[in-house]
Formats: sequence, structure tokens, C-alpha cells
Amino acid sequence: MPEVSVIIPTMNEEASIEAVIDEVQTALVGWRFEILIVDTESRDRTRDIATAKGARVLLEPRHGYGRAYKTGFAAATGTFLAALDADLTYPAHRFPDFLTALAEDRADFVSGDRLSGLSDGTMTGMHRVGNEILNVAFRSLYDSGIRDSQSGMWSFRRSILSRLRLVHDGMAFSEELKLEVIRAGLRFLEIPIEYRTRVGEKKIRSVSDAAGNLLWLARKRVGWIPRSP
Repeated sequence: MPEVSVIIPTMNEEASIEAVIDEVQTALVGWRFEILIVDTESRDRTRDIATAKGARVLLEPRHGYGRAYKTGFAAATGTFLAALDADLTYPAHRFPDFLTALAEDRADFVSGDRLSGLSDGTMTGMHRVGNEILNVAFRSLYDSGIRDSQSGMWSFRRSILSRLRLVHDGMAFSEELKLEVIRAGLRFLEIPIEYRTRVGEKKIRSVSDAAGNLLWLARKRVGWIPRSP
């Protein structure tokens, strides 16, 4: 059985997926691990490249960032789950720092903080403003000191999933996951990480995604959410 299941959602990521998998494999030397690629109808060579690199490819025709992760969670078998995007923005070489904190029982959930040391040019001005607005809202609504509520690089014990009510299938899933961890009283740790310029086609819609995430934070706070599918 693997110690770590690394879950990576993809859609048309042939420009970066090989380098991402290489970085994960190098980072986790010494760990027993599996790499799960959850692919949503890629029309390029993403799936072929991932399979050739030794990853397990899961086909998920239903669209959505959160939907992809739910599919990955259901298929994962590792003691720890780890996640990052397929566009090389996140430093997979930092996974050992995340996993060591979990293995040494210093945290139940570890998230990367991109914003404390963000380099110029790696994130657009609009994207950065949107992140700051969402962070202020998150801290205010949930009485949390979280620094980067929208980070897409995190690791946690698979055993805590049963304590989390994860409903959203879209981009707000990342913030929902974190607020569920905090609501459950689990130990949440943030580790500063570098954030890099994206490789490949941009998927995030800064304004509409930020507005949707902000609305979701408020709806979740008052309990006005749809039932889980």
C-alpha cells in the first residue's frame, strides 16, 4: 500500500504534465507513493504522457475542480493525500516538508502559503487582489488566521475525510476543504512556498471565479448550501 497518493487534476496540460510528474517522483524518493491523474476530456496528449510516466489516469467526464478531487479521493489508497495543479505553478519538491509534518503528528492538514513571499510577475494584479479579498472574507467569516485560503497545494491524512462535508464541485472546493478542516477542529498548518508562472493554457477566470468563491464562503457560513450529489 502506498504511503502517499498524489492527486493532480488535468485538462489539456501536455505542455507541463511530464515536468510535474518528474518533480513529484524526484521529491518522493524514499516514500511509497502513487500518482493519480484525474483527467477531464483532454484533447491533447496529457493522458498519454501521464501514463508513459507511470501515473494512473482516471477519466472524469464531469467538469469541475472539486469534482476532479472527489474522484481522486475516492480512488486513492495512501495514508496521506497530496494535491497540486498540473501547470508547474506549485513546487512539488516541497512535499516532503508537508508529509513530514503529518507523519510526525504535528498537523492533520498542511497547506502551502503562496502569498507571504510572492515574487513579482508570477501572479497577475487582478488575481492577487482577488486572493486578498477572499482571504479577508475567510478570516472574518471563520475567525481564522489563514494566510492563503485559495492555495492549490496541500496534504492531509486520508482518515479525516469522513469528518469533512465537501459539497462544491468547482473552484470554491479548495477554500471549502480548508474551512471544513478548521470547523472540525483539526490541526491546520501553513508552510510558505514559492509560486511560479503557469505553463500552458490559463484556466482560472480571475473575476468570475473570485466572485463565485466569495459568494460560496458566505453561503457556507450561514448553512445555505445544496445537498451533496
